[in-house]
Amino acid sequence: MTIVVLVGTLDTKGVEYGWLRERLRRTGVETVVVDAGVMGEPRVPADVPRAEVARAAGVDLTELRAAGDRGEAVTAMARGAAATVLRLHAEGRLHGVLAIGGSGGTSIASRAMRALPLGVPKLMVSSMASGDVSAYVGATDITMMYSVVDIAGINSVSAPVLANAADAIAGMARGFAESSRAVDTADLGDGRPLVAASMAGVTTPGVDAARERLTELGYEVLVFHTSGAGGRTLEHLAGQGLFAGVLDLTLSELADDLCGGVLTAGPDRLSAAGRCGTPQVVSLGALDMVKFGPLDTLPERVRYRRVRVHNPSITVIRTTEAECAELGRRVAAKLRAATGPTAVCVPLRGLSTLGAPGGPYHDPRADQALFGALREGLRDSAAECFDYDTHINDPVFGRAAADRLHAMIGTHDRVAPASG
Repeated sequence: MTIVVLVGTLDTKGVEYGWLRERLRRTGVETVVVDAGVMGEPRVPADVPRAEVARAAGVDLTELRAAGDRGEAVTAMARGAAATVLRLHAEGRLHGVLAIGGSGGTSIASRAMRALPLGVPKLMVSSMASGDVSAYVGATDITMMYSVVDIAGINSVSAPVLANAADAIAGMARGFAESSRAVDTADLGDGRPLVAASMAGVTTPGVDAARERLTELGYEVLVFHTSGAGGRTLEHLAGQGLFAGVLDLTLSELADDLCGGVLTAGPDRLSAAGRCGTPQVVSLGALDMVKFGPLDTLPERVRYRRVRVHNPSITVIRTTEAECAELGRRVAAKLRAATGPTAVCVPLRGLSTLGAPGGPYHDPRADQALFGALREGLRDSAAECFDYDTHINDPVFGRAAADRLHAMIGTHDRVAPASG
């Protein structure tokens, strides 16, 4: 039997959830309806009533309603909904989750979805899905669907959207139930040690060479696009101790964080592997640029710098000598704090396709400012620094970085039992 869990506020979206429940039943899928509402009365019955969801969050529903604080109520019910779906998943009563909502409902339901393992189908229909959904998706595999109109009744626009959502989650859940395979982070991979690698379009050849070499050496390599979300996901999974090693050759998100670019992964980028003691080989890929949105959205303060249109959605500027020096200091500070084996591979002939000799962002003085600040910051630290007279996209460089990480992982594995 395939079961889809519906998580929502049945006081404001009860009619719509009732409609979804019937649509799913017509496809042969059973449902468990979880009520995460607080203030109004539910408009359809729930299989898991709101009082039970509140108790799962460690709060009393009556007291929560009496307080009259919507923000507090949404936070508490999101916590309770997460605990509830985890319980249903553990009981084998969840093969997929579907939710609909505006800002509040999306906040509650997406919190519940993020608690579930990777691979469990998660579909969020939201009026917020046409904008920045990073706060809702986080580092998980939530599928977001834009509702087009606000979710306020069943009408000629909402009906086909919701029907598609119900049919989609029914198909995903049925496939998941038949496979009987929850992909928890602890079970990722096929038995080979996992290595994380960071990559952008401008560092792809070098990272590809490293990935191919690591595959030859017996690893499964998970590549994360340094798009902001990619870096956050890498950090999230590395923080869980998932990886045998991290090959962090592309740090462009740090440049965006420093200079106000649009693809920052936040201040904690390049921290998790070091904090967990995971062997890591780091390079400086794409620190020669900062990414902004379309050309006509470029901030006035950078319009007169070296600007290049990367694609219709992304415009890049070259980092200055001063910015590169600061980036070197920041990278060094993060790596000095690492508790595990750490090495930096420095490609002396350029950090990206644009920064190669003869390229529009080739700037030896800026690169040297980066390298010098990095070396100074790593002085007397456990992190090792190795120079290579190559470009970052030279296959020789990628293979060398991969071999260095392999050696570090082997040494780390041999000494780890003695330290425990």
